[in-house]
Amino acid sequence: MERQKELDLKDKVVIITGASRGVGKQAALDFARRGAKVVLAARTVEPDNVLPGTLGETLKQLEEMGAEAIAVQTDLAKEEDLKNLVAKTVEKFGGVDILVNNAAATTGEMWSDGFLGLSREDWLYQFDVNTHAPFTLIQLCVPIMEKRGGGRIVNLTTGSGEVFREAEEPRKLGNQGDFSLNVPGYFSSKRALDRLGNCIAPELATKNIYVMGMNPGLVATELVAIRVEEAGLDDSVAVPMTVPSRMIVYFSACENPEEYTGRLFWAERELAEMGIELD
Repeated sequence: MERQKELDLKDKVVIITGASRGVGKQAALDFARRGAKVVLAARTVEPDNVLPGTLGETLKQLEEMGAEAIAVQTDLAKEEDLKNLVAKTVEKFGGVDILVNNAAATTGEMWSDGFLGLSREDWLYQFDVNTHAPFTLIQLCVPIMEKRGGGRIVNLTTGSGEVFREAEEPRKLGNQGDFSLNVPGYFSSKRALDRLGNCIAPELATKNIYVMGMNPGLVATELVAIRVEEAGLDDSVAVPMTVPSRMIVYFSACENPEEYTGRLFWAERELAEMGIELD
């Protein structure tokens, strides 16, 4: 792929889920530097004893940068919260131009129990957060985007996606150190999200709305740092959060998204192959 010119994002309205920490927070900062109006969505309002980062902390950083932003507490497994998120965005900023479906269910016993130990409740929760929430948010945002002349949707996926350009997907490791990578609910729900993007892309393109799926790879997030310390995860190949965040911004700003819509990408590879510099 050849690198495209990036359009101005000033005053574009972007919703980012999972924005209290990790790639979502980094993306919020990067969009704010481009002059976008940022809507932060996550469950974490008060600090907890497990993971660092809250919506309030992210919002404070954006406001200190002079950015226009709001934070909306959102449980992605609750439809009423998703509707409230979009309603608050329209109320504050008048519409939506970019939707970044970044949040995912990445903690809990479902990450250590394997297939036979996975409860139906946890299986359904993975799909509620990883697949059904993006589905609902896309349905809510598309009519708003269409009225504004178009939009962009970036879905964060995982290594389960067909991003390796090989006849068959590489076999996954059973574990890395003491950390299990056998998480069927997570990989299955993310693969469903990938296929959703593939399926809806042609219809959305007629409305000048484009949807891209992106595998961030193993990223040096706060959660990964904890798993490195507690579970023996090997982070030697982890990339900085700025790598996937930069590609989220690129796909949101590229001049001709028709080349990318409905496809899946791998952040680290695409950044290198197109010679995109980190901000």
